[in-house]
Amino acid sequence: SIDEHYLDITGIDRFFGAYQWTQELMQSVTRHTGLPVSFALSVNKTVAKIGTGESKPAGKREIASNGVRPFLNPLSIKKIPMLGDATFQLLSRIGVRQIHTLAEMPVEVLQQMIGKNGIDLWKKANGIDFSQVEPYTERKSVSTEHTFDQDTIDLNMLHALISGMVEKLAYQLRCEQWLVSTVVVKIRYANFDTETKQAKIAYTSADNILTKTVRELFNRLYSRRMRIRLIGIRFTGLVRGNLQINLFEDTQEMAALYQAMDHIKNRFGYDKVGRAAGFNFNAKENR
Repeated sequence: SIDEHYLDITGIDRFFGAYQWTQELMQSVTRHTGLPVSFALSVNKTVAKIGTGESKPAGKREIASNGVRPFLNPLSIKKIPMLGDATFQLLSRIGVRQIHTLAEMPVEVLQQMIGKNGIDLWKKANGIDFSQVEPYTERKSVSTEHTFDQDTIDLNMLHALISGMVEKLAYQLRCEQWLVSTVVVKIRYANFDTETKQAKIAYTSADNILTKTVRELFNRLYSRRMRIRLIGIRFTGLVRGNLQINLFEDTQEMAALYQAMDHIKNRFGYDKVGRAAGFNFNAKENR
């Protein structure tokens, strides 16, 4: 992200010393910018990220391989990257609040409770992470998710939420000059069952086309009439390009409307103008 990153400095100890080099980098950043910097050196990205969080606001630490479990064990499971509030509440209800308890659970139980993410959480709790530090890669998708404070079956609210989510993603697509060809909708029910549907479309970044597709997918997907815990939208199959008029569905006025709204958002802020259908979502996001 803009304020944090990973560095793979494997092998630097042969020439300089990884801890010394990172410490001097930290000091250099602070000297030139005045900004506080924290870092943690460890065997993989997960442990380094947790260690950096524990070192803030301006700390430093090194966690060797034989110190990974002693470092992680007493920490709250909230410290594990990508473990959200819903999963935290689920695990807390069965008494799993510290990383050592999660690490000692049978991985099969976690998989039954949470799905395939349970395996990833178990690995992270045990300090296992084989993901590589990758240099810049071209974006493959844009997405957003919304987890409800209380599970819901309010369809009017869900459709308004969808409109707001799509509008925000479509604006991001146009700002970054992307066109999308695949739309994916995900819902998670109150019992944590998760289902997805996707559809191919002609390349576009237009709100009206994307909203129509997302709503159609949601209506096909939401068949159980159970309460919903989470809804997610992802646009993938991206190519570089600007919004173009569809000769059969769009008008010059529609294209001009998008340009005008984007101009207002760019100048005064994203929440200053939007479609009425998604107003509740946008207002909530910007409170």
